[in-house]
Amino acid sequence: MSRIGNAPISIPAGVTIDVSKGNMVTVKGPKGELKQQVDAGLSLEMEDGTMVVKRHNEQKRSKSMHGLYRSLINNMITGVTEGCKKTLELHGVGYRCANTGNLLELSLGYSHPIFFYVPDDVKLDAVMEKGQPPKIHLESIDKQLVGQVAAKIRGFRKPEPYKGKGIRFEGEQIRRKQGKTAG
Repeated sequence: MSRIGNAPISIPAGVTIDVSKGNMVTVKGPKGELKQQVDAGLSLEMEDGTMVVKRHNEQKRSKSMHGLYRSLINNMITGVTEGCKKTLELHGVGYRCANTGNLLELSLGYSHPIFFYVPDDVKLDAVMEKGQPPKIHLESIDKQLVGQVAAKIRGFRKPEPYKGKGIRFEGEQIRRKQGKTAG
């Protein structure tokens, strides 16, 4: 029994969902349009303002895809109505970030700056305020894409447990280690 997969998806006003041949789901809303191919072992049923994802059989693959595609469709609906945002913070002495359009330039303590091109679907904003760690704001209607880009940027310098330096998500707590003790 998939609790997530069985939960109905409420469709807000202003959002249209179209299911075409081959289980291609198109979600249109005030912020844009997203498409997703749904697994063949699942079917989608619309009933007065809600959508329910049903599986055809009780095979392991169908069960595992049930909750996944329900979450993906729900994220698409949230994306076209509200959008998705992620914020990254740079913690470390001399760590800087700047952007020109969708080109992000990072100085992370290496001997060279890192240049990263963010996809056109993602809106990028690098902010440096005095007394605050530099921040990178990512915003898009596609939650998967925002998460993937944020994870890629975080991978350039993951937070380390001894001093806490690195790139982390806003509000992320890093478990700190003690380090050497003088004996």
